[in-house]
Amino acid sequence: MLRYASPVLAALIIASPAEAISRYTSTAMSCTEAQARIASEGAAIMRYQSRRTPGLPLYDRYVANERLCPPGHTGTRDHIPTADRAACPVLRCKPEFRERHFRRPWHFSDR
Repeated sequence: MLRYASPVLAALIIASPAEAISRYTSTAMSCTEAQARIASEGAAIMRYQSRRTPGLPLYDRYVANERLCPPGHTGTRDHIPTADRAACPVLRCKPEFRERHFRRPWHFSDR
């Protein structure tokens, strides 16, 4: 029985859910409240309706500071709509831009 304990324990650790992240509707709270929730939790998903396409929900993960961004991402300033403001400043993780050098598959020589 003891020899089965290690594989079972390992399976439970691997299968355990990742840390949950809270989800909020940003237009149901003030800008100060949205910023406070992000700051207190470290990160939160904020949802809101698109202004350009009515009925289209938009959402993203917003963080308290850049250190909470995954590797290869950087913190960038963004704005979300809230109940009291059309543009509440927040921080969002965005993939870092890396210059890519593309090679042409062929080279045109002088003819």
